[in-house]
Amino acid sequence: MDLRKLKYFLAVANEGQITRAASRLNMAQPPLSQQLRLLEEELGVRLFHRGSRSIDLTEAGQLLKERAEQVFELLDVTTKNLKDIHHGDSGALTIGTAASFGVTVLMDHIKTFHRLHPRISYQLWEGDTIRILELLESRVIEIGFVRSPVNDAQYESLPLGTDSLLAAIHEDFLPLLPNSSEPLTWHDLNSLPIATHRRLEALITPPCLKHGFEPQIRCLVDDVRSLLVWAEYGIAIAIIPGSAKDLAPTSKIHYRPLLEPQIELSQRIVWKKDHYLSAATRLFLESIQGGQ
Repeated sequence: MDLRKLKYFLAVANEGQITRAASRLNMAQPPLSQQLRLLEEELGVRLFHRGSRSIDLTEAGQLLKERAEQVFELLDVTTKNLKDIHHGDSGALTIGTAASFGVTVLMDHIKTFHRLHPRISYQLWEGDTIRILELLESRVIEIGFVRSPVNDAQYESLPLGTDSLLAAIHEDFLPLLPNSSEPLTWHDLNSLPIATHRRLEALITPPCLKHGFEPQIRCLVDDVRSLLVWAEYGIAIAIIPGSAKDLAPTSKIHYRPLLEPQIELSQRIVWKKDHYLSAATRLFLESIQGGQ
């Protein structure tokens, strides 16, 4: 499988039509169709479901699309890294981050760094911790902002502090809770519907059980922004990391700290041990360390 066939495949996968992909690639439709058939024969799998007007990816095609995007991203990053050896102050930072980090913690650091190094550009990839670690493994990104602990044998890390949990509460739930000027205890959530991040379920269940009830988890999600939608629509009280509260500013949501116990999440930057770090990334890490 060569890069040319992979490029043709990605064009068709993104356009959803042979005709549009051929136009985008400045080539005729029959040779493009032939290249796709050769790729399927080489791999021994069907990549597309072909319809009369459009084509859809098979499960194998979807997997190849994801991997192909990573391949071309890695090529782009490698090219920039090679140039970066000679132009360290004008390279690119490739960063993976949770959504809430991207709006708050990360942007605070980028704002400071950008003033010092205005010629450096940025490529941000969002996802949960598992996704960020996958991107680090494939070298699509060089550093990741995560909350969960990581394997110290595989990763270097730089601690950034902690993040406490908040309850994001629609105004309709306020009459069911104690005085709005005080933090909540976990007992205050007894019998109330809860929405939270899937990775937080194991953290919030023990304090609820300690207070004598099982949490009524209405929804588990992988993106904290979805939690804020659930809170905004008044379907459940969302339990979120504190740094996520500015993702969806709205007057309908009120935020209250959760105590007894207060649960804190570790925040850190991670990168692969023994992997090359570009000059831009090294400058960025030095900037963060210098500001701590």
